[in-house]
Amino acid sequence: MTGTKNKIALVTGGSRGLGKDMALRLAERGFDVIITYHSRKDDATRVVEEIASRGRKAHALQLDVSDSSTFDSFVNEVRSVLHSKFGAEGIDALVNNAGVGVHAPFTDTTPEQFDAMVNIHVKAPYFLTQKLLSVINDGGSIVNISSGLARFSFEGYSAYATMKGAVETLTKYQARELGERKIRVNVVAPGAIETDFGGARVRNSPELKKTLSSLTVLGRVGTPDDIGGVVAFLCSDDSKWVNAQRIEVAGGIFV
Repeated sequence: MTGTKNKIALVTGGSRGLGKDMALRLAERGFDVIITYHSRKDDATRVVEEIASRGRKAHALQLDVSDSSTFDSFVNEVRSVLHSKFGAEGIDALVNNAGVGVHAPFTDTTPEQFDAMVNIHVKAPYFLTQKLLSVINDGGSIVNISSGLARFSFEGYSAYATMKGAVETLTKYQARELGERKIRVNVVAPGAIETDFGGARVRNSPELKKTLSSLTVLGRVGTPDDIGGVVAFLCSDDSKWVNAQRIEVAGGIFV
C-alpha cells in the first residue's frame, strides 16, 4: 500500500482510560488518529477535539468489538474516513485496546461471561486485525493489549486473564505471518491501573490499592499516562527493530 505524508493510527476503545492516553500520546508523536468508542460518543468527541487542539487530525467511529459480524462494515467506514478526512489510503498503526473485564471466582464464572470475554478479547483482536489488513500499510505496527494477569494471578480474574494469555500467543503468530509485509506486532501488558476499568476496583478500593502498591517495586499502582507513551513508542519508527515482544508496564510487580 502507498505511504502517507502523516502517519495514521487507529486505537480501539480510545474514548477514555488507557485508550484515551494512547491516542493523545500518538498525537504527540505526530500521528493523526482514528479512535473507536462503544457508547460514549461525547467522550470520544472530546478526545478528537483535544487531538485537534494539538495540531493533528482525528476522527471517532462507533464500534462494538464484541460483534465480529460488524467488522466488514467498520473497515468500509475506516476506508471512507481515510479518504474524506485524512486524504490517505491506509493506516500505519493499529492498537487493539478496547475491552471490559469480568471479576468472578472461577467456581462462579458463567458460560455467558466467558463467551463475552472471548468475543471482546480474543475474537476482536484476531478478526478485526484480519479485516483491517487491507488498510494497514506495509511496514506498519500492531500493538495488542494484554495484562499483567497473564503472568501472575489474582483471584476472580480467571476468565479475563485466560483471554489475555491467548492474546499474547496470537501476537507471536501475527508477528510471524505478517513479517512478510514488514508489519511488526507487539503486546503491552499493563499492571494494576487506576481507571474505571473493571468497576474501578483499583481506584475505588484503598485497601486493594495499598496491597498492590506494596507488591510493586516502585511502590504505587499505575495511571493511564504510564501506558500510552509505551504504546506510542511501539507504533513509531523508534521501535522499528522491536517485534513479537511482550512488554509488561507494571512498575515491577512480583519481580
